[in-house]
Amino acid sequence: MVYVKSKRELELMRQSGKLVAKVLMSLANAAVPGTKLIELDQLAEEMTLSFGAKPSFKGYIGYKHTLCASVNEQVVHGIPSDRTLNDGDIIGLDFGLSYQGFHGDSAITVAVGNVSDEAKELMKITKASLYAGIDAARPGNTIRDVAQAIEATIKPHGFGIVREFVGHGIGQKLHEDPQVPNYASGASNLKLKPGMTIAIEPMVNRGTHKVKVLADRWTAVTEDGQLSAHYEHTIAITEGEPEILTAWENVLDDTNTQVLITHLKERSKYGQRGPNPA
Repeated sequence: MVYVKSKRELELMRQSGKLVAKVLMSLANAAVPGTKLIELDQLAEEMTLSFGAKPSFKGYIGYKHTLCASVNEQVVHGIPSDRTLNDGDIIGLDFGLSYQGFHGDSAITVAVGNVSDEAKELMKITKASLYAGIDAARPGNTIRDVAQAIEATIKPHGFGIVREFVGHGIGQKLHEDPQVPNYASGASNLKLKPGMTIAIEPMVNRGTHKVKVLADRWTAVTEDGQLSAHYEHTIAITEGEPEILTAWENVLDDTNTQVLITHLKERSKYGQRGPNPA
């Protein structure tokens, strides 16, 4: 069942979306060589709780973290660990939170230090496909129109479009109807209506579209080991242009991210309470 949101519900989703954007921009700034994935997860959780919000992913179907952090050939659902980011990596940061009962969900792929031209191209095309899909999300158009716009942006470059994971409706539940695939043949002809809220999230591989899930039962990787990129926005269908609820493009990071990361590093040395003041 597809839920059409009221004006009040849309306003609550705007609030959750703005918080998601703030966290993602802080995470993007913190994703530098030497940072551990678990530190990014801790940062995401601390910021979420400081807003009076709840992590959307933690506890979802048994997932134990606030953030999904997927490096290089990892497509999605990468588990934060003690792995350290290196110069030349790319990392997909997928994050969601619930604020006053409504979820926001978004993802961004970040270049760590100096990355290859191949990585830059993949990120550029994947991000462009996201905005092509968003532009097609207008009343009277269908889910298939959105999927076709995404696919048409990617296809000329010969990249693989992931089929196993798709976008989705979102609201009081993290995942609602409808499903929003990134390729036309897998999409429905459901018409979009004002008040619908969906998460559009192309996942694009430099090589084959095929993926496999690792033994941890979460981390999906490209079957051929090539790079993957992932971008996502939660949007609302309006009477006119779609509204991006998680618009991190316009967010100025007013959090001193490096101070927070330093705090997390220090705390990890001494345990949760930090160093003994004596």
